[in-house]
Amino acid sequence: MTRHYDAVIIGGGHNGLVCAFYLARAGYKVRILERRGIVGGAAVTEEFAPGFRNSTASYTVSLLHPKVIRDMKLVEHGYRVIERPIANFLPQPDGRYLKLGGGIGRSQAEFAKFSVRDAAALPTYHQALEAVADVLRGLMLRTPPNAGGGLPMLVAALRQGRGLARLSLQQQRDVLDLLAKSARGFLDGWFESDAVKAVFGFDAVVGNYASPDTPGSAYVLLHHVIGAVNGKRGSWGHSVGGMGAITQIMAHVVRAMGVDISLEAPVASVLVDGARAVGVRLESGEEVTARAVIANVGPKLLYERLMNAADLPADFLKRVRGFKTGSGTFRMNLALSALPDFTCMPGPGEHHQSGIILAPTLDYMDRAFMDAKREGWSRQPIVEMLIPSTVDDSLAPKGCHVASLFCQQFAPQLPDGRSWDDEREVAADHIIATVDGYAPGFARSVIARDILSPLDLERKFGLVDGDIMHGNMTLDQLWAARPVLGHGAYRGPLKGLYMCGAGTHPGGGVTGAPGHNAAREVLKDGALLGRWLGRA
Repeated sequence: MTRHYDAVIIGGGHNGLVCAFYLARAGYKVRILERRGIVGGAAVTEEFAPGFRNSTASYTVSLLHPKVIRDMKLVEHGYRVIERPIANFLPQPDGRYLKLGGGIGRSQAEFAKFSVRDAAALPTYHQALEAVADVLRGLMLRTPPNAGGGLPMLVAALRQGRGLARLSLQQQRDVLDLLAKSARGFLDGWFESDAVKAVFGFDAVVGNYASPDTPGSAYVLLHHVIGAVNGKRGSWGHSVGGMGAITQIMAHVVRAMGVDISLEAPVASVLVDGARAVGVRLESGEEVTARAVIANVGPKLLYERLMNAADLPADFLKRVRGFKTGSGTFRMNLALSALPDFTCMPGPGEHHQSGIILAPTLDYMDRAFMDAKREGWSRQPIVEMLIPSTVDDSLAPKGCHVASLFCQQFAPQLPDGRSWDDEREVAADHIIATVDGYAPGFARSVIARDILSPLDLERKFGLVDGDIMHGNMTLDQLWAARPVLGHGAYRGPLKGLYMCGAGTHPGGGVTGAPGHNAAREVLKDGALLGRWLGRA
């Protein structure tokens, strides 16, 4: 049986839902095909042990674009985010700790414990980062100029370059530093304390299989400060009900607009007729045809696994095969009988509601990466822990808690033919022991655990090489070159084929921006086609 739609979207993650919203609002008949039994992609809330629910993969909110929130009326439908009282808590092996957030004055007081000079530098650092971040915010909902597009491309590039041109010379130098330098190289120009550099440098390795010494890692740091929570720039927060609450609201909104969402409907292949994508074939054998085929999956999954190589231009396929993936991420969800009790700060407190970073220095982070390159995973892993049940008691039974552990560095492919199926449990034990070293007794409090190695992330969520960003966030894979130069405007190499996932501009994170932008390009092409048919 074949059914026809104006648009069919492969993958029911948040970007697919956002894209469907804008298309449906324009009158398009849309169908979303999701391989799992739950909509939301990697932004889902699931029960992983009796009575314990958590955000399974994506686990914190900041980057979701305010325009998407407004347009979809998410707040009116129950969207609620609780801000962290402080951003991060960084225990140190010597028994000291550093808190970041809660106001510039509080952060300066914390920094002064390690360096008076760093405390004095903090306001200027924030101003410098904010100036550059503001330019990036202005580009998030813009379609990158498509290389090879002639005069229209040049005009678009000039328009999008205005934000950079308005910056002062010093600010333009900051842009260059953030795009080209390593996180350490950038932070060394601002601070002297190892702890201060670590609390900022952590953002440079989130979802980035790299060292803080890797050139370009400073940009990843910047990418993580461009968001906002409840109108407060640079803030992060907990979604009440977990990340799945966001995508469930989105699904409710688009279903009410007439969008069809099919669960347990894995796509086997994209249907091509000549040089045009005309639909998809499901693993069940069902065919769905559409004027627009929109992929909310990563470029590697779309072009290497869901399409016939003979249907793609040879040079394009070569470049897609060279598209770099692998974020070095290992995720765990834990059911806890008690809150962790940190040696450096005993008892409950605001630090339990923050991002708890167990990576005391940039040298520690560098060693973690070198371990992973050499042995497959780090013997002293980088761990960020969030405990959302401290602000949302619906996630765990009374007196208990759930924790999200986001861990780096873990090789996407283990060396010497080893498999993550054989090592995931040992790696999980090692991660828990790492936390226990800072909070003795933590290991005993673990009631249950849900383990997601890089291989598990690929199998469960379709994230090739376990890449939470759908592809490395490096300079050669950003903006107009994401995923491939010449196809950075959300259009694939075939007519009727589009991309709306994190493998396109502006990249990873729960932003909704790729979905928003791709829908605009689909509608633009549809309007042009309609006008052409009207003249025929």
